[in-house]
Amino acid sequence: MQRGFAAELGNWRTKEGPLARSLAAAVREAVVDGRIPAGTRLPSERELARALELSRGTVVTALTRLRDDGWLHTRHGSGSVVRLPTRLTERTTPWSLDRGGTGDADLDLTLAVTAAPHEAYLAALGRAVERSPALLVDSGVATAGLPRLRELLAERYTRSGLATRPEQILVTSGAQAALTLLVDRLHTDRRSPVVVESPTYPGALAILRRRRARLLPVPVTAAHGWDTERLAETVRANGPQLAYLIPDFHNPTGAHMTAPTRAAVAALADRHALTVVVDETMRDLDLRTPPGTEPHLSGARVIQIGSASKVLWSGLRVGWIRASADLVREVLRNPLQAQLSPPPLEQLIAAELLGDGDGGGDGLDAVLADRRARLRRQRDHLAGLLAGTGWTYTVPDGGLSLWLHLGEPTTATELAARAAGRGLAVSPGPLFAADRASLAHHLRLPFTATPDVLTRAVDLLTA
Repeated sequence: MQRGFAAELGNWRTKEGPLARSLAAAVREAVVDGRIPAGTRLPSERELARALELSRGTVVTALTRLRDDGWLHTRHGSGSVVRLPTRLTERTTPWSLDRGGTGDADLDLTLAVTAAPHEAYLAALGRAVERSPALLVDSGVATAGLPRLRELLAERYTRSGLATRPEQILVTSGAQAALTLLVDRLHTDRRSPVVVESPTYPGALAILRRRRARLLPVPVTAAHGWDTERLAETVRANGPQLAYLIPDFHNPTGAHMTAPTRAAVAALADRHALTVVVDETMRDLDLRTPPGTEPHLSGARVIQIGSASKVLWSGLRVGWIRASADLVREVLRNPLQAQLSPPPLEQLIAAELLGDGDGGGDGLDAVLADRRARLRRQRDHLAGLLAGTGWTYTVPDGGLSLWLHLGEPTTATELAARAAGRGLAVSPGPLFAADRASLAHHLRLPFTATPDVLTRAVDLLTA
């Protein structure tokens, strides 16, 4: 057992510095990587010293460091147990953002993502495992989704003012999977252009580019939102059959579509036989106090897609399509659907998290309230740090990022390159542009990191 524990620490002796510090760091890395599971009981100090061929004093120093940092819990007479510190489990920020993740970056702010709600997720996982035996007697073949999850999603839409039946829901392995299936079904004429916002979500652009779709960008800004006249002119002049829009805390601008604009877009879609795919991934990330009550962008030619990835955790690969029951049945016949369907256990976990707490959990409302409060503080902290830079931005009412305008003469690509040289990875505006070249003076800066990391990031960005 001791040799096994020692082996999981890797080649930690080659690190520079005192052995006790290197040993403590090796244990932390092994816990985060999953090589040593949280809850593992450590060998005694004497046994550990013998297995690692160290003095007992060195081991005691390393364990004291881990204990002080919250990585060990020691009870007299029962030994020490590995755990994750509360400063990691009680925050919305992925720990990897603090440690880099893009190339050689020390800080990675290219992804606007959150960490899982730790305690709620583990509790949901436990309840999902308890419910799983009934699944194991069935085939496990992909369907439109587990009945309980489809019912929960339909109920959520209905409660928010959009009457929905379970048969109108198709569960997918994320919002990109949902968009992939819909584009495959709806964009049958490769010559037909597709309306997108400018800027917009790069993942959606990638899906549309793979189909060699001609993209028709329509501007959206954080300050002024959507130009419905420009949208109408684009539709009348080009006759597109498909549009992709993000009306709720738009990625990356944070703009939020007003109720009259939603009605105007739905009417435009009806008049011109335009199918609008509405990405609602950010809808629950409303940071207003209290949250607003804008209706869904809906109508006869409007399809909604959503995901648990931004609200709960990117590792929970569960998304959905809300459409007519007929379209759901058509998409089910696509051979890709089985490959883009999440495993049953993932769906069970999502059902527990999206439920109302009847299974013993806190329910989504409690999780959202906590996430919104933390994100609100981080957003305001980042806005305060940027106040003296001369860059302009609109503080968004929701979402996960600020959309900065840098002004002349600096381009975002140049600034991102300089930041990369200092160890900070960020996303310049052209990544969000349909033509890959415009939006040259814009930069997306997520506020999903902790305040201290945001402070370090702005220092590196403005140095």
